[in-house]
Amino acid sequence: MKKRALFGLGNPGIEYRLTRHNIGYRVVEALAATLHAPPFQTGRYALHSQITWRGIQWNLFLPTTYMNRSGDAVAYWKKQIDVELSEIIVILDEIQLPFGTLRLTPKGGAGGHNGLQHIIETLKSTAFPRLRVGIDKNFPMGKQVEYVLSPFTAQEEKHLEQVLSQAAQALITWGIEGIDRAASLFNRSFSTLAE
Repeated sequence: MKKRALFGLGNPGIEYRLTRHNIGYRVVEALAATLHAPPFQTGRYALHSQITWRGIQWNLFLPTTYMNRSGDAVAYWKKQIDVELSEIIVILDEIQLPFGTLRLTPKGGAGGHNGLQHIIETLKSTAFPRLRVGIDKNFPMGKQVEYVLSPFTAQEEKHLEQVLSQAAQALITWGIEGIDRAASLFNRSFSTLAE
């Protein structure tokens, strides 16, 4: 059976739940809801839900390490469920993209993202797919950490439902049809905030 492993990056704990840095968690939760996946169970380094759908075993993960140790969860579960790098996708926040913009790529560097950097170091490879979700960079010089750990504005939250829904569809398309097809359909903005 085909397998897919999807890792939504974020920080554990209720205080981080609605922060910009945790958009990866929220995308994977939206996907779980779309697939009617069973409740997440506590596992080593991550909360894990698994469902078989369309002939594919979907493994959904919310790492419970802090963001800068995300590689621990990815490396452990990659081995546990026996998947190739191409069968893994990492979902993360991206300040270099406008709010609500999705960007699927098959590989690449960390782009200054600590969670992604740790995954690359742990896997010793940059050759795994990722879905970056734009959170914008609307912060003064030197305030990046405070910005990514702050919640979305009320106006952004109104637009997030559409963004999360489209991100979940992008991941389903990736899982079934591959990264190129998913990128061709979903690499664009899904928010009207910037208009």
